[in-house]
Amino acid sequence: MRNPFRPKVVLVKPQMGENIGAAARAMANFGFTEMRLVCPRDGWPNPKATAMAAGANHILDKVQLFDSLQDALADCHYAVATTARIREQNKRVLEPSELGEQMVSFQANSAVVFGPERSGLENDDIACCHDMLRIPVAPDFASLNLAQSVLLICYELFRFQPLEQPKLVRDPVAPLHEYEGMLGQLSDALDISGFFYPEEKKASMLRNLRGMFLSVGWSSQQIRTMRGVIRSLQRGHPQKQPDD
Repeated sequence: MRNPFRPKVVLVKPQMGENIGAAARAMANFGFTEMRLVCPRDGWPNPKATAMAAGANHILDKVQLFDSLQDALADCHYAVATTARIREQNKRVLEPSELGEQMVSFQANSAVVFGPERSGLENDDIACCHDMLRIPVAPDFASLNLAQSVLLICYELFRFQPLEQPKLVRDPVAPLHEYEGMLGQLSDALDISGFFYPEEKKASMLRNLRGMFLSVGWSSQQIRTMRGVIRSLQRGHPQKQPDD
């Protein structure tokens, strides 16, 4: 029996309804059912997607629409960003054959993120994910159709069968919305302290901080502790004097 976990498939700014429909068909081939769309170029719903889905309407009928990738991943405990090229980000780079082992412990609370057909994911999108997933292709023709990419990854996850039920040796990783809450609080504190200097580097510095926190895989309790630390520093306390 195939493993029961089925991560969410998230398409960021897909450009063609036909590719959305073909991606849904690819998902259905391997038992995946949950598709999320972030700002599809031609809006949603899209009749061209239905025409290409070849009967995978049960997926298209339940598509969830989001205005940002952060919102689409808010309830996910693990997300991986697909890319055809290595990016300069402080993240692990997985191969498709390694993905099942990494994702199986998260069950349904995980997501695979795919970028637009023309340009792929932007660096800010990749920064929202824990790891990167590199799809190896021939260097002289590295372009993959969106639906082909979805098919390849769904197949790899479908064929993966864990040798045994993974044992949890630590608290579960926190969902991504908790990381974003902590990062927002930290950003406010660092703004007050003047940490972001010069100002034009703030976006890249926040991206690096987000990547650093995601790479650790903190639990909800650890995030609550860190937010308590930040609140304490924001309030400030008089310096304690040594005992006489």
